[in-house]
Amino acid sequence: MLRGFPLLLRPPVSAPERCQLFRRICKSKMSGMPKPPCPKFISLEDGEFTTKSTSNGFKFRLVSYNILAQVYVKSSYFPHSPSSCLKWKARSQAILMEFKNLSADFLCIQELDEYNSFYKSNMESLGYSSLYIQRTGQKRDGCGIFYRSSSAELILMEEIHYNDLVNGIDYENVPTEIESNNTLDVDRREEASGKDSTKANSHGDQGDPNDPCVRLKRDCVGLLMAFKLRDPSNHLIVVANTHIYWDPNWADVKLAQVKYLRRRVSQFKEIVSNKFCSTPSVIIAGDFNSTPGDEVYQYLVSANSDSEAPAIQLCSLYATNGGEPPFTNCTPDFTGTLDYIFLSDPGYLKPVSLLEVPGPQSADIIGGLPNHYHPSDHLPIGADFVVLGSSNSLIIPELQDVEDRLSKFEIGEQMKVQNN
Repeated sequence: MLRGFPLLLRPPVSAPERCQLFRRICKSKMSGMPKPPCPKFISLEDGEFTTKSTSNGFKFRLVSYNILAQVYVKSSYFPHSPSSCLKWKARSQAILMEFKNLSADFLCIQELDEYNSFYKSNMESLGYSSLYIQRTGQKRDGCGIFYRSSSAELILMEEIHYNDLVNGIDYENVPTEIESNNTLDVDRREEASGKDSTKANSHGDQGDPNDPCVRLKRDCVGLLMAFKLRDPSNHLIVVANTHIYWDPNWADVKLAQVKYLRRRVSQFKEIVSNKFCSTPSVIIAGDFNSTPGDEVYQYLVSANSDSEAPAIQLCSLYATNGGEPPFTNCTPDFTGTLDYIFLSDPGYLKPVSLLEVPGPQSADIIGGLPNHYHPSDHLPIGADFVVLGSSNSLIIPELQDVEDRLSKFEIGEQMKVQNN
């Protein structure tokens, strides 16, 4: 307990001394601030912590992270968060430090704003190249992919604008899921809280939300990027990063977006395969604003695909390696899993470790996010992968089986000749 001293007993303090005293107090307070926890990647083989240098063969790390756009950061949206950790100067440095500590070769970032003014140049100083797509309309955030040029070479890219769904509407045969499913009325819109309340303004400001043209125009975006890994096999990977529409009451719009995403990824994969004569592995990451039980999630991991698109089968990275995290978004209003990494054709890639996600009893989570430990209301997810080979150097399993049988046949014929 601090003791007070009579004012008359204090010696006079000059202005320079007051400034020096203030600096010492600030330094003392800052040194007492909690430091962000160091990211831990847990080995899938033995449960031990791992680093990128512990495996034989070419290894790379991919992380997906919704960093919470600064445009959505206001004390009224996050009254549970210390005001000091919501300020841009503190948050920007905390996020940059987290990027550095994650030490990823690929960073799939959602709700990315201040790209040109801050992140691009700062990430370049850390050895990253990047591409960014801003949301359409008046939205100031978007999606970006940062990648280490020392780990991969960008060979092809495409942008995804989910507003393009409007151009494909057949007004004489509007799908039931878009025409009549889950219209959000004014009363329910008022229930939106936190940063999502600012997004709710986009529901009906351009017309009748029952109009499919209006309903599908949510200004959401994504990125498709193809890379040649700098490993001996020159294996190709397609990395997709996206942010699906947020509102839980507009599940029909979310479903339309992920169907479009899956179709675009399939087409992009085919383009890469034909152009570079090599079958790429596919990784889709992002904030899907859907929990594991939602129709959106079930569609993405289902075996069925749209008949008009090439088949592409997906599996969830975390679900197939122990289960989805208990949550990736944590606020007093909502706590649940919204962020995922999906894999397709994993035969050439092997996940060897997963980024550990804090549990509900973790001290750095209690009270909700963001806080001094975590600068966003979301948590990052990620994994280390080992390249097992490439379609350039590995034989497709079906062909391998045929060659094995031919080899056995040829050996048998040679033995017959020798015996004769």
